[in-house]
Amino acid sequence: MEIIPAIDIRGGRCVRLDQGDYDRETVFADDPVDAARRWEKAGASRLHVVDLDGARDGKPQNEDVIRRVIEAVSVDVQVGGGVRDVSAIERYLKAGADRVALGTAAVKDQTTLVNAVSLFRGRIIVGVDARDGMVATEGWRETSEMRALDLVGQLSEFGVERIFYTDISRDGMLGGPNFPAIQEVVERAAGLPSPMAVIAAGGVSALEHLRRLRLIGVEGAIIGQALYTGALDIGEALAAAQA
Repeated sequence: MEIIPAIDIRGGRCVRLDQGDYDRETVFADDPVDAARRWEKAGASRLHVVDLDGARDGKPQNEDVIRRVIEAVSVDVQVGGGVRDVSAIERYLKAGADRVALGTAAVKDQTTLVNAVSLFRGRIIVGVDARDGMVATEGWRETSEMRALDLVGQLSEFGVERIFYTDISRDGMLGGPNFPAIQEVVERAAGLPSPMAVIAAGGVSALEHLRRLRLIGVEGAIIGQALYTGALDIGEALAAAQA
């Protein structure tokens, strides 16, 4: 199982939001490049970089900062936040991103999703963000009428190979992941005619959480708040993911 440190960028700085609330922000680094180098040095093989301003505004807002992050490290970087068209995907991939994440576009503009998957295949990853089991969009500010499990089924039909699932109520709260929901998503994704890999996000803050996620069968775990606060040591997390 892969341990993937999160680097959330707002106003050019590395921050974390509690439950995706833009009014509940903690700044952890003035320069996200410093955070990226820190996690690379600690042994991470992949980083999850999100443009929070882009997610809110519907178009990339911290693209230059993200480009600097990609250039500063040699590990794989997956990028998301405000990616709503193929041109944004192309720019990030040309800048060196390994994967580009779609969220709102996967729900509201499925033509773009289909085109993206057709053009870039496994380099597209889709975020399934859920609030009380329902899909959230627009930087988590809106909740749709679509069930997360139904979206998982649709994404497989469109050819998506990999998703990351976030229970918004757990994100940034250090209270542990929503294991039952994650297990439902993993079982749903694995049981489809075209199975998808699942990465878990939201609430991971203890080694036991990682052990349980590994048993559930996720491909990786995105971790933010716990690493930045020191609640979880990345070295121990990497070891637990392989134990």
